[in-house]
Amino acid sequence: MKRLAISALALLTLSACATPTVYQEATRQGAVGYSEQRIEPGRYRVTFQGGGGAPAQQVEDYALLRAAQVTVRDGYDWFRVVDRSGFAAPPRSGSSLSVGGGSGSFGRSGGFGLGLGTSFDLSGGPAVMRSIEILAGRGPAPQGPDTYDARGVIGNLGPRAAPPPAGR
Repeated sequence: MKRLAISALALLTLSACATPTVYQEATRQGAVGYSEQRIEPGRYRVTFQGGGGAPAQQVEDYALLRAAQVTVRDGYDWFRVVDRSGFAAPPRSGSSLSVGGGSGSFGRSGGFGLGLGTSFDLSGGPAVMRSIEILAGRGPAPQGPDTYDARGVIGNLGPRAAPPPAGR
């Protein structure tokens, strides 16, 4: 029974270390979530930062979804992606091992201690970020592979963006 309890605690601890990728506003620079910046009327930069191990396609979809929401919020009908950038942060070095020691003297007695420590990257993989610059417009959308109907994007990608768990 004791082994089962220890195993369950270890599994719970490991699962709490991964950074989930949820569709939400980023609360600070580099945090998981979206952010946008108005560059000029009808032109925006939209960024989505995924958590460790987030699929690149999910991060791309969430950036497009936020771009569509910004487009509709500001009274436009469609948007064109005019620039894309992004990165996958290189994975951390993995694990490390450290050794430490110390000694002390207390009158006639003394002591010596030796410690061994390890660390492991539990993030689940590299963090993925996607930033897109968009031009928004009204009326019929121009033809092109990088032009999107904002309401259509919201209708198709919106249901995939699960809300963050309660208490976040």
